Amino acid sequence: MAVVFCLLLPFFALGAKSVVAADAPPLVLGVFPRLHASETTTRYGPMAEYLSERLGRKVVLVASRDFDAFWVGVEQARFDIVLYNQFHYIRSSNTYQVIAHNKEFGKSTLAGALYVRKDSNITSVGQLRGRTVLFGGGEDAMIGYIAPMYLLMKAGLTRSDINARFAVNPLNSVIGVHRKQADAAGSGDGAVEQPALQKVVNVDELTVLAVSDQLLHLPWAVRRTMAPGLRERIQSVLIDLDAGERGRQVLKAAVLTGIGKAEDKDYNPHRKMVRAVIGSQQIKP
Repeated sequence: MAVVFCLLLPFFALGAKSVVAADAPPLVLGVFPRLHASETTTRYGPMAEYLSERLGRKVVLVASRDFDAFWVGVEQARFDIVLYNQFHYIRSSNTYQVIAHNKEFGKSTLAGALYVRKDSNITSVGQLRGRTVLFGGGEDAMIGYIAPMYLLMKAGLTRSDINARFAVNPLNSVIGVHRKQADAAGSGDGAVEQPALQKVVNVDELTVLAVSDQLLHLPWAVRRTMAPGLRERIQSVLIDLDAGERGRQVLKAAVLTGIGKAEDKDYNPHRKMVRAVIGSQQIKP
């Protein structure tokens, strides 16, 4: 698997228990590549370093170069701790157990949305029949494809009723619609609020056609074979990040506003959408 290994700063001994833990092999933290590997390392390197310090055990960050490489790591359970999208978790929940979720821009949830240009004269999802819809990411993108496709299906449309195309990421899909490269964009409900998008296009020329139910944000999971005590310590470190200045700096580096608790049932609404859009074969019991 082509990956970038980022060996982080040495951890510090935190007492007798930490010294014992230090003899254990490093824990591997895998972060899915929604960013370039170098940006992933910049954002999550401090997180791995902080976990190392708090756990008294080295944590090695793995920033995969692409999704194929990342998914091989998930399927082969190479990661002890992993941050990925909701669909990734659903697919791997036999091997991984969710313990927490991201909070981004002050929110624990996000939704899929369909955007159109205000001058498009498109006012209902049903009018997208025969039109081009540009989704943000591939068919495994929970917010950029699965949730928007679910909105289309609720309006009576199937994949064959539209011309489906894919942008690199959810923001690019909205940019594509603004530039009239497609009739509608599948993206997140907060896309037009993103400064990165506002720098590129006039978001006042766009409107939301439909929004899905709110879904719990990106999950953090650990291998199910992990000892319960270690799993609980990792969960505690993550959800307490905003309790101190050092932890808040780690969150800021990761462009997060916090990390909250999560459990498997929190992702049942996501499973409902995946079953409808992709099929039950992708759902682990």
